[in-house]
Amino acid sequence: MQDENNSELTIAENGVTETSDFAEKALKFSDLGLSPEVLEGVKNAGYETPSPIQEKAIPIFLSGKNLLGTAQTGTGKTAAFTLPLLSHLQFKKGETSMLVLSPTRELAVQVAEAVQHFAVALPYVHVVPVYGGQDIGIQFRALKRTPQIVVATPGRLIDHLKRGTISLENVQAVVLDEADEMLDMGFMDEVEEILSKIPQSAQRGLFSATMPSNVRKIIDRYLGEYEEACIEAKTATVDKVRQRYLTVRSEQKMEALTRVLEGETYDGVIIFVRTKQLASDVSERLEARGFNAAPLSGDLAQTLRERTVNRLKEGKIDILVATDVAARGLDVDRISHVINYDVPYDTESYVHRIGRTARAGREGNAILFITPRERRMLKMIEKATRKKIDPMEIPTGEQISERRVSMFKQKVLDTLAEGALEEFRNLVEALVEEKGIPALEIAAAVTKLAQAGQPLFPTDLPDIKSVPLREERRKASEDKFGNGPKDHAPRVEKDNGVEEGYERYYLGVGRRDHVSPRDIVGAIAGESGISSGEIGRIKLFDRFSTVELPEGLAPELRMILEEMTIRGNPSKFRLMTDDKPLPTERESFGDRKRNRDFVSRRDRNRGDRRKGKKDFRERPFRERDDKPFRKTRRFGRH
Repeated sequence: MQDENNSELTIAENGVTETSDFAEKALKFSDLGLSPEVLEGVKNAGYETPSPIQEKAIPIFLSGKNLLGTAQTGTGKTAAFTLPLLSHLQFKKGETSMLVLSPTRELAVQVAEAVQHFAVALPYVHVVPVYGGQDIGIQFRALKRTPQIVVATPGRLIDHLKRGTISLENVQAVVLDEADEMLDMGFMDEVEEILSKIPQSAQRGLFSATMPSNVRKIIDRYLGEYEEACIEAKTATVDKVRQRYLTVRSEQKMEALTRVLEGETYDGVIIFVRTKQLASDVSERLEARGFNAAPLSGDLAQTLRERTVNRLKEGKIDILVATDVAARGLDVDRISHVINYDVPYDTESYVHRIGRTARAGREGNAILFITPRERRMLKMIEKATRKKIDPMEIPTGEQISERRVSMFKQKVLDTLAEGALEEFRNLVEALVEEKGIPALEIAAAVTKLAQAGQPLFPTDLPDIKSVPLREERRKASEDKFGNGPKDHAPRVEKDNGVEEGYERYYLGVGRRDHVSPRDIVGAIAGESGISSGEIGRIKLFDRFSTVELPEGLAPELRMILEEMTIRGNPSKFRLMTDDKPLPTERESFGDRKRNRDFVSRRDRNRGDRRKGKKDFRERPFRERDDKPFRKTRRFGRH
């Protein structure tokens, strides 16, 4: 990768990009030919410089050419296709002009939000995310207004196409985001059907981290003539840096950051964020909580930036909140910790960031904040750095209290060692004589006053916990039940044949719907976020299927799975019980004529009349091939 001055960025022996010019000039978004309205959106979002994939992809998209982008997750691909398409497409009222396909509902929502932010200054541009798990009635109302941009998961988009609630005949550009993951989840047929309905003249883009055969098939059939934008990871790790990650939800990041800073023993800290606005916000909030912090972003004049760095070097401030561009070339020996408050655009940026610590032969610490939707980036970083990143827990209230008490005791001892306490000792003695208060009580009162807004025994700290990643939950399950990949122990089953730790669920789709286990795994993983490794055994029948999922499925996840579709068919997802099927479900249970154990109603009725029994219609009727229900004896054979 090269900067605008063609000075090559290389990885030094310690894995750090070194630059001699602190004020090195970088390529800006305004240099790429984007429209003024889109640049206004970029400015409002607080982004300063384009990432490598954005530098390569934006000019290609702006020229109207098709693009094949190869880059890892978290490299800024959303802006790479959104900004140029917003700049040159002709959006009209009543027409859907741009379509983005995403593999999961989380990514679809994330992309839709980003597109809407960038399009804030564009008239007549409305963005609608379409994904499973959301009330389809809400989507009906949103699509009735014919949004100019639709961001969709393949399964739910096929559902709307069949219902006629969306039209693709006016689409001017279509983008497949995370294509390898999308196709790996079993959406090959859906993607092909969608692309076949896109006008031949539409501009096309495909982004993928890898190039398996199914992705190549889509490229050969539908991408046409294209140009490539390839960003390869060429990073190495810093061996002297202890790397850890913390999984936390976005809304709890600030509280988690405060806890980490209080729980760690540090000298100097750099906190990396993505935007200059966030650098200012995080710095202000840390100062309000009693930390010595200052922002460092591209907005600061060169003299002010140098003054801020000098204050960090001299120990006048302990924490610097910086963007990647602002911290380029920064070399301060006292940096003991680098905290990635925001995941970097790419793995190379991560290596550059953590290289700010472990200077002058010292050991360093790097802490990475990961939200649940960014879990894939963690794997990319580990692969690129060739080093396992260890999980860490958010310090608890008790741990914070112990550290505050320890630091207070040390301050008291340091003050005693400095001496010059005669006047203060006289003041305490005077209080003892005048009020008759024991000196110990006075010392306790002075300690309480000395807390200065930071209580030694906090009782109102928010209850936040580290959010376990799916891989961690799966490993915990493997350790618990002894069926991990290493020991290959046999599965432990309950009395009903379901694997220990799992529950069996019913799906109203089967072989007659041309559904395969891969389709079921892809639908569940794509709509609910449950990883494929957590999905248990799947059994296919003629008109229904069963799947085993981890016990204790959250109610909100059940609602999502109840609303999802599999190859365009309603899932009819529900927990398997011994209760008889609902009337609305009976028609979807197995093909009764093909079931050899089935006795027709006519034969059943004839047998009952011969034996003088009541008409069969007075009895509850159950289908025989829905095996999870209680078995009933067959009529006509007594």
